[in-house]
Amino acid sequence: MCAKPLKKEPRQVETTGHAWDGIEEYNNPLPRWWVWVFYATIVWGIGYTIAYPAWPLVTQATPGLLGASTRADVAAEIAAVDAANADIKARLVAADLNAIGADPELAAFAERAGAAVFRTNCAQCHGSGAAGVVGKGYPNLLDDDWLWGGTMEDIHLTITHGIRNTTDPDARYSEMPKFGVDGILDATQISQVVEHVLAISGQEHDAALAADGATVFAENCAACHMEDGSGDRAQGAPRLNDQIWLYGGTREAITQTVTYSRFGVMPNWNTRLSEDEIRAAAFYVHGRGGGE
Repeated sequence: MCAKPLKKEPRQVETTGHAWDGIEEYNNPLPRWWVWVFYATIVWGIGYTIAYPAWPLVTQATPGLLGASTRADVAAEIAAVDAANADIKARLVAADLNAIGADPELAAFAERAGAAVFRTNCAQCHGSGAAGVVGKGYPNLLDDDWLWGGTMEDIHLTITHGIRNTTDPDARYSEMPKFGVDGILDATQISQVVEHVLAISGQEHDAALAADGATVFAENCAACHMEDGSGDRAQGAPRLNDQIWLYGGTREAITQTVTYSRFGVMPNWNTRLSEDEIRAAAFYVHGRGGGE
């Protein structure tokens, strides 16, 4: 059934002739000023994409006729800041590591620069507050338990060359045997040595198994972790007679460590950071409270 056309009232807007279910569409165009503004934005948008970087290509975006580049702007700002800090960076590189803190100006610069370097490059593993991630092998840098030493020289060396990586021949390296996987110890011996480690770390343990585990520990573990479990920083062997654990100190976690071993890797930063950045990061980490 066709809808009956509406009777046009005086000064009423014309309809487009379209009708649907009795509803007609008025021919009420937009104001001309609005239309011209809309056209102007289209022209402006086309001009912008021609003048400035806009359209993505395979390896880069179209550069634009004006040659504008936000990357170049940022690079110029960085270069200006580097030039302004060139003198104090040179002083930082030339200074004795342990003398940085004695120079208030140098120490303030190293603290701020080190914090920026740490947040950008180190916080992903060691946490924004440098407390690490317990159970995942990311060391806490706020305590006094250091695998490779907590002096300024030790920290500087660790940051520079890294740990157990394959990209720096001077990386600090040690490897724990897979006592279970490689058949060095059987399941009973592993249980015994785990109870011994629980005992020397002051945790609840099975005394009978721990007594037998002392012998297993002396024959297989003491060469690296020392007879009393105090560890050896020269080998990166952690101390086991406290309750600070890199991968967790529960019976289950220690059993997994003995059975399968652990092999944390840290990259060498000497190819990614400048010497002044490495020194600033070392100073920052040393000053968090755990540095010695």
